[in-house]
Amino acid sequence: MDSRPPELILASTSRYRRSLLERLQLPFRCEAPEVDEQARPGEAPQALARAVSRRHPAALVLGSDQVASLDGQALGKPGNPGNACAQLHASSGRALRFHTAASIAREGVELDRCCVDTLVQFRDLSAEQIEDYVDREQPLDCAGSFRWEALGIALFRSLESTDPTALEGLPLIETVSMLERNGFTVLKAAT
Repeated sequence: MDSRPPELILASTSRYRRSLLERLQLPFRCEAPEVDEQARPGEAPQALARAVSRRHPAALVLGSDQVASLDGQALGKPGNPGNACAQLHASSGRALRFHTAASIAREGVELDRCCVDTLVQFRDLSAEQIEDYVDREQPLDCAGSFRWEALGIALFRSLESTDPTALEGLPLIETVSMLERNGFTVLKAAT
């Protein structure tokens, strides 16, 4: 019997998620989920992992998705500088909540999942500070219009999370636990 772990596939083309998973030094490849990633009422983020796992039933497929909300309203990726500035103006002096979910699937069936919440408290920001940040960082492909792992940290008063990598789009602490529960060794056991 083959004791090698299954192939690991990240159901994402996000450069951020790829970079995060690379930190674990595991062999994996990325594949686009080819599903509509626009949030719909009642739709769970596990659809990303299940869609890829149906195409690769022998693989262990990891999917992740993130939603940012301000006063219960979802904030998507801004797409352009004007929208980024508007999101940051709305967030100035307020708290923004991120819900980052990850799921592992095999043979089209979800095996494991997690959700990590992160609360970001923004400083009071002037229009000039916001415009300077957006011009310098160009966070147009980031929910909430910032990159906390770079200059975006200067926008914050505080950050609360059990796993700060969740804010980048993949909660690595929970991902390691899910992988290990499903037969994937991240660190070798002590002898």
